[in-house]
Amino acid sequence: MQPLPILYTAHLLPTLDAHLIALLHSLAPADWEKATVAPKWRVRDVALHLLDGSLRALSMLRDGHFGGAGPASSAHADVVRYLNQLNEEWVVVGQRLSPPVITWLLEVSEPAYNAYLAALPMLEPAVFAVSWAGEEQSANWFHVARDYTEKWHHQQQIRQAVGQEAPLLAPELYHPFLSTCVRALPHHYRAISAAPGSVLQFTVTGMGGDTWYLQRQANGWELGTQYSGPVAATITLAGAVAWRLFTKSLPRTLANAHIATTGDPLLTEPIFSLITVMA
Repeated sequence: MQPLPILYTAHLLPTLDAHLIALLHSLAPADWEKATVAPKWRVRDVALHLLDGSLRALSMLRDGHFGGAGPASSAHADVVRYLNQLNEEWVVVGQRLSPPVITWLLEVSEPAYNAYLAALPMLEPAVFAVSWAGEEQSANWFHVARDYTEKWHHQQQIRQAVGQEAPLLAPELYHPFLSTCVRALPHHYRAISAAPGSVLQFTVTGMGGDTWYLQRQANGWELGTQYSGPVAATITLAGAVAWRLFTKSLPRTLANAHIATTGDPLLTEPIFSLITVMA
């Protein structure tokens, strides 16, 4: 089995943002009020959240300004509670901003944020670890890839609401999103027992999809590609909805219609609860 390579995504962010800005400029006033798959958030709220993410990260990471106390502890529940509070507060204040102002602020902030990310030494430690992948210390390339998935899936939430999903499903943009998200699989399967050498095959269909293999080793699970031996179980997930499964917007009742499995259910059931977002 071939180990996964380092994944570089900083160069994709300007393209992703160009799609976002063009999309926002094309929206009618009524489109900004449409509901999205993000609970309680309309299109305008998701756009505000994208703006908040860039401004907050520039302030903290580039400028060293954290703007108050952080979470009560480093425990996952406290961090999620803290992030949810920040997100909710920003969206409330952001109701004062018009769609043209939101779009303009994104046009101003995104190039600055992208330049900051592109200048990071990609192999050096990041300020924040990618905790949904089980890491306590992450390299900057993984931090940037996580940010790519955040920007990708929030833009896709807007696109799903207004019926314009296709552009981000292009392989050059969707495959990096998927390739980042699947890196959570070893951590997600950490409590699943299997005989050493057992292999799970995970496939996402469609042009941006791929096949990955999760193999049980003596000290845990390892993820890779290009495996040709026997497998204990398979999971095949429809590419059109894979992003929703990973980002908490595809309930189990709907996911069943888009996932096919074979083999040991103990090895396939965990996919339904794979989450690659913090809040």
